[in-house]
Amino acid sequence: MRKLFLLCLMGLIPALTNAQNEKKKVMVMEIKAEIDPRMARYVKLALEHAETTKADIIVIDMDTFGGALNDAKEIVDRLMDVKVPLWVFINSDAASAGALISIACDSIYMSPGATIGAATVVDGSGGAAPDKYQSYMRSIMRSTAEENGRDPRIAEGMVDENVVIDSLKQAGKVITFTTSEAIENEYCEAKVESIEEILKRNNIESYELDTFRLGSVEKIIAFFLNPFISGILILVIIGGIYFELQTPGIGFPLIAAVTALVFYLVPYYLNGLADYWEIIALFAGVLLIIAEVFVIPGFGIAGVAGISLTVISLILIMLNNDFFNFEFVPLGDIIVASFAMIGGLAGGILLLFFGGARLTKTKAFQRIALSDTQQVSSGYTVNSFHADLLGKVGKAHTILRPSGKVLIEDEIYDAFTRGDFVEQGDSIEVIGTEGGNPES
Repeated sequence: MRKLFLLCLMGLIPALTNAQNEKKKVMVMEIKAEIDPRMARYVKLALEHAETTKADIIVIDMDTFGGALNDAKEIVDRLMDVKVPLWVFINSDAASAGALISIACDSIYMSPGATIGAATVVDGSGGAAPDKYQSYMRSIMRSTAEENGRDPRIAEGMVDENVVIDSLKQAGKVITFTTSEAIENEYCEAKVESIEEILKRNNIESYELDTFRLGSVEKIIAFFLNPFISGILILVIIGGIYFELQTPGIGFPLIAAVTALVFYLVPYYLNGLADYWEIIALFAGVLLIIAEVFVIPGFGIAGVAGISLTVISLILIMLNNDFFNFEFVPLGDIIVASFAMIGGLAGGILLLFFGGARLTKTKAFQRIALSDTQQVSSGYTVNSFHADLLGKVGKAHTILRPSGKVLIEDEIYDAFTRGDFVEQGDSIEVIGTEGGNPES
């Protein structure tokens, strides 16, 4: 019996040794920019990567002054669903939305000189937002703090300057903790210099760090989110549609316009900026313009409405607005989006006026366009009738009103009179030919 126990124990020792030597998979994601739709998408992709790679621990490397409340809430909801240990290393600042995201983590670590707090909601101009938004932020901060065992009144005091906490906070200021103050009030586990030090404090000696980076496709998407690139794409869209309307069929200009439209819409849609109604408004504007050009004579309400819808929707797609609510959209973003649209539109107009004529003279255009003229002096003619048809007599094969068909020597020809109506079966005489038709 004793031998059996020793054998079992000897078999257990290698298993314990392997478990101790097994490396922990630690995934690091960096929140070191404004909290906006792009950051929300980055966090979503990072957490999907952590799940795919079966990460044992997730560490957020944090340094942000905050950003959009709706995007911060989306990030917090995703973090609260994480099943593995989730730690945050505040490398410098975790202000506003950054404080909310930090409180959503299981453990908070801060570097020397770091800060956390100042979570008052501000509008696009930088002033305090109305109380309904402050109240919403207070409730999110309280509930998130309670969920992770932190004092909810302190979290509320980071938002509301009117909250009073004995010996900690007086009315008139919001809470912003230094590293030592955060430790004292249990909003930070320890002061550390690096992520490696965090792992060492948690007795993790064998580990593999995996810092999540955006892939090539995501980098390309981010490239097309640049307002300057958006302006160029708008120029290509406008120019492509114009040149396509000048030529029949589906050609290169239309392909270029559609390609530019895809590169314009897809990145903004994937990053949560382009809503369905904005995309629908854009296509409605384009359809109204096409209807004005091909269906409705003149230039009127449809054309003006189409141009207005197209221009407005292209600007709105670049902005993180909530159905024309620009309260939390920074004024700078509105100006940049407007200038990108105006620049693309102005460039398109200049292209139409100055580039259109020059385009037809380029070698590339000459290779795909028929520019030769077929002159009579070169032997070309559209007259398929012989001179001996003149003076011939026949009869009306159909009613001529004044055009129709005639029968001459058992051959049917297109014909027209000089304004007279001729009944079917009446006699006719050819008095001249024009183009490919005899005249009776």
